[in-house]
Amino acid sequence: MPRTIQPPSIDGALVVDKPAGKTSHDVVEAVRRLAGFRQIGHLGTLDPLATGVLVLLLGRATRLARFYSGRRKRYDCAVRFGFATDTYDSDGEAQGPDLAPSLDRTAIEGFAAGFVGRFEQTPPAFSAKKIHGHSAHELARKKKPVELKPVEVDVHEFRLTAIEGPVARFTIECGAGTYIRSLAHELGKLEGSGAHLCEITRTAVGEFTLDQAVGVSELAEAARSGRLAERAIPLEGLLSEMPRITVLPVIERRILHGAKFNVSIAQIHCGRATAAPGAPAALDSNEQPRAWLRVFNAHERLIAIAEGVVPRTYQPLVVLEATP
Repeated sequence: MPRTIQPPSIDGALVVDKPAGKTSHDVVEAVRRLAGFRQIGHLGTLDPLATGVLVLLLGRATRLARFYSGRRKRYDCAVRFGFATDTYDSDGEAQGPDLAPSLDRTAIEGFAAGFVGRFEQTPPAFSAKKIHGHSAHELARKKKPVELKPVEVDVHEFRLTAIEGPVARFTIECGAGTYIRSLAHELGKLEGSGAHLCEITRTAVGEFTLDQAVGVSELAEAARSGRLAERAIPLEGLLSEMPRITVLPVIERRILHGAKFNVSIAQIHCGRATAAPGAPAALDSNEQPRAWLRVFNAHERLIAIAEGVVPRTYQPLVVLEATP
């Protein structure tokens, strides 16, 4: 007999506090085992060295990932000056002797301020970027040439918070795709003694903050007690900055078939205007807001995300057939 595939039992987001030494894939696989299904994705990986916010989307929530692609991120990190490493972090091999510099606060603040804005950044050779179908880090470990093209990134804040001997601590807010390791490496070149990233914690991904995050051991305990779903933010609590509308059953049927629908301005309710403490100053790096709309049915279930195509007419982009 063909094996029956069980549908995902949880639709929503989990904010996980990733431990050091684990890859993001390790965490995803652990949660898949706990949840009992594989339909789980993430909103951006973290290096094994890193700790902090790793956002997982479960079940039908994976279809909402596209709407989070521009989310800003916040980090607390420490940069060790004195020598660079091949991976740009403390997991790599030193590229020279330790020069043990005495750091000048004013100079370090000036170097960091120079990276605030939009600029082109070359990803580190030890990264997951693909080159002719191979990950860059695979080629780098085999001592093969790694040629990566610069990409445009946004850094909104790069603030020095403390200096402890050869270590400088920073708070950083940046757009998606920014490599903090590369920023540390470039700081070392400007300072003159070399540098690498020695600690990093992601404190926020858009509206998801470290205060919300739970450890894998806590999730395991919740799964054992049958309460894992209680740890998830439900579909209806996601993308709350978007305006929303509640539609009648006759319009719901049109939407579930992917058809355009009309709304009046009076039907649209504004999304949440304020972010949680610890979240970025603005959720997205995108300069132009999109005319996206969350659509709920009469039972207050999220059934679709739609986009305005002409005034007062919307086209469903993602349809989420409501569960009973």
